[in-house]
Amino acid sequence: MTISYNWLCEYLPVKPTPQELSTILTRIGLEVESLEKFEAVKGSLAGLVVGEVLTTEKHPNADKLTLTTVNTGNGEPLRIVCGAPNVAAGQKVVVAPVGTTIYPIGGEPLTMKKAKIRGEESMGMICAEDEIGLGNSHAGIMVLNPSLQPGTPASEIFKPAQDWIYEIGLTPNRMDAMSHIGVAKDVCAFLNNIEHTHKYQVQLPEIKELPQAATPLSISVTLENTEACPRYSGISITGVKVGPSPDWLKDHLVAIGVRPINNIVDVTNFVLHETGLPLHAFDAAAIKGNAVVVKNLPQGTPFVTLDEKERKLDATDLIICNGAGEAMCIAGVFGGLHSGVSDSTQTVFLECAYFSPGGIRTTSFRHGLRTDAASRFEKGVDISNTVFVLQRAASLICELAGGQAASGIIDVYPDIRHKTHVETTYAYIRKLSGSNYPADKIKNILRSLGFDILSETTEGLKVAVPYSKPDISLPADLVEEVMRIDGLDNIEIPSRITISPSVSSQPDQERVREKIADYLAGNGFNEIFTNSITNSKYFTPEVLEHTVKMINSLTVELDVMRPSMLETGLESIAHNLNRKNEDLLFFEFGKTYTVKEKGYGENNHLALYLTGKKTAETWMHKSSPVDFWFLKGFVINTLRQLGFSSLQWVEGSDPSLQPAWEIKVKNQPVVTLGGVTTKKLKQFDIKQPVWYATFNWDKILGLLQKSDNFYREIPRFPAVRRDLALVLDKQVKFAAVESAARSVKSQLLQQINLFDVFESEKLGAGKKSYAVSFTFLDNQKTLTDKEIDSVMDKLVKTFESQLQAEIRK
Repeated sequence: MTISYNWLCEYLPVKPTPQELSTILTRIGLEVESLEKFEAVKGSLAGLVVGEVLTTEKHPNADKLTLTTVNTGNGEPLRIVCGAPNVAAGQKVVVAPVGTTIYPIGGEPLTMKKAKIRGEESMGMICAEDEIGLGNSHAGIMVLNPSLQPGTPASEIFKPAQDWIYEIGLTPNRMDAMSHIGVAKDVCAFLNNIEHTHKYQVQLPEIKELPQAATPLSISVTLENTEACPRYSGISITGVKVGPSPDWLKDHLVAIGVRPINNIVDVTNFVLHETGLPLHAFDAAAIKGNAVVVKNLPQGTPFVTLDEKERKLDATDLIICNGAGEAMCIAGVFGGLHSGVSDSTQTVFLECAYFSPGGIRTTSFRHGLRTDAASRFEKGVDISNTVFVLQRAASLICELAGGQAASGIIDVYPDIRHKTHVETTYAYIRKLSGSNYPADKIKNILRSLGFDILSETTEGLKVAVPYSKPDISLPADLVEEVMRIDGLDNIEIPSRITISPSVSSQPDQERVREKIADYLAGNGFNEIFTNSITNSKYFTPEVLEHTVKMINSLTVELDVMRPSMLETGLESIAHNLNRKNEDLLFFEFGKTYTVKEKGYGENNHLALYLTGKKTAETWMHKSSPVDFWFLKGFVINTLRQLGFSSLQWVEGSDPSLQPAWEIKVKNQPVVTLGGVTTKKLKQFDIKQPVWYATFNWDKILGLLQKSDNFYREIPRFPAVRRDLALVLDKQVKFAAVESAARSVKSQLLQQINLFDVFESEKLGAGKKSYAVSFTFLDNQKTLTDKEIDSVMDKLVKTFESQLQAEIRK
């Protein structure tokens, strides 16, 4: 939520400094995420002054340059070389003296220095409007009003808007603070609480009496769906002249990032951000039959919206129609192409209504229209305020566009809603908040926020909730309001904490996770956190069949829960590569989600992402790119940190990886690793290789031993190594050799290692030789040759039978 300091102060009885106001907002739960200075003109014309051109003469060394002397009201006239064709003696101009910084439109800042231009000294610059950010023209220098005094600061003449802009992190339940007046109410309540008074009240804008049109225009309003639209207010205004808005209105909107369009649309946007209630202006000439009907249209009805796109309406979409039953607007979401205000509009029908939050949110997401109006309606607005907001907007339109009211306020409100009543006790408020609030303080805060105290006892009170706070319905909500306004930083920290010792289950999942995170971080990895909601376009239709889809997604792009860790990690890699961070080692603990026959599945993972170079290049060592073996080393060492040593390697089938391998522990797959395919990398515009591994963290935790003793005694008896040279078909991989060796199931065989691969025509067509070492150990005694030979004979027979291997002598 964006809030303007200057705009907010218009409704406050006092004017704190921007920094003081920032502190207040954060204390009352409206966390200020950023506070930045806003300048309508970059630099705000600082240092620029009015100058009077005293003399001009042709530059002796350049045909297009002019030598001038300029009086800037500061003693000796300045000699300035000017290239503008329209400079002349007697003009009042804008001058940038030496030391002044100017900010040209579309260019870099430039600080004036004493210079020689074609041999002639120049002590500054006579400015064109685009050179100081006041416009786009570069036809010549700006010529000012001749009555201006030399030396007058340019900022005093042009008065460029300056402001401070707050970005407030609103939680979804704070719809009452989605406007400047809403925030002002909270600030006034805070000030009242500080001084134990009620004197600070929001300064609401004055509503002027509307000028009346000579010829009335009556437009009827019918609500066919009162559940989706319980209240609808409107007014007709004739004689309007659509044109640019005044500077003060443009400055208000630009400061909060809203683009000015014309005086009618700008008024509706201004009042939206002022009060929090959206409005919509129709061209009254497009309202056939002078009737507005709020209803639902048949499924699939085509409708062209303001963005010139045809959309098929759903039967549940609430539509604003004319007397002929034709759609004019998707209620509370987006206007229609043929009923909106245009440059030729002379009569408008202004709408302010209350629409059902659930219906608006569903329609907004269905059509991918996330508008300011929809974002407010879906959270709930003040149903009691439609008439005031309509009067405010109508008053501004009459003032700024020359309009006249051609009807009274039409207010259709068939079933008047009553305020929500909430009852609580002071003891409950104190218990839940942890603070011993006096009863008077609680009542003062609630009254300052607009609550009506209906009844009161020594033990508690009953209040009526203001319409602007539709989220409040429980006693706990009242506790939150009291704590906010008293200041969240006033919550006492107890001097004593009573705890009960607990015994954590083994293995301690947090300690295991921290151990692996420390290992990876210590080896140069950076931990990342990515969004578990991602884009469905990354996945094939087969994968999407088992993917959890979002019903009400935050954006069109974030529409599914990730079925894999890979894609969100690649987004992070692409983000870094685009910023020239090319050597990346990432790890992430996260979850993936799938649809099951009954409900949904949620699985924990550890993912590794590697790309770029292994280490930085130095004068001693040349750097080399990361590769499968580099990834494999970290994977194996991670598993060893967890106490797993007997690993089974099998070829994997992940279509996003090539090559793809799986590692099994006790015949359960725990890791999938490999290189990300070029096809997958293209989805993220990544042009360098990426290596990826994902650990099934849930299975790993299930396989861990149930104690913290990840150590063993150093063997007291020596290990024995034997080597074999196996001639095999070329397509046989070492994983098959290792699997065959493990199938012998000897307790003495501790380690299998491939230390050489040899290929030669002498071995035979399609053959290769593996040199493999086998390490044997018995923890109870020294091994004899007979025992080792027995195991080696079994290994040889296994290799010959399973792999058709030939033993090289």
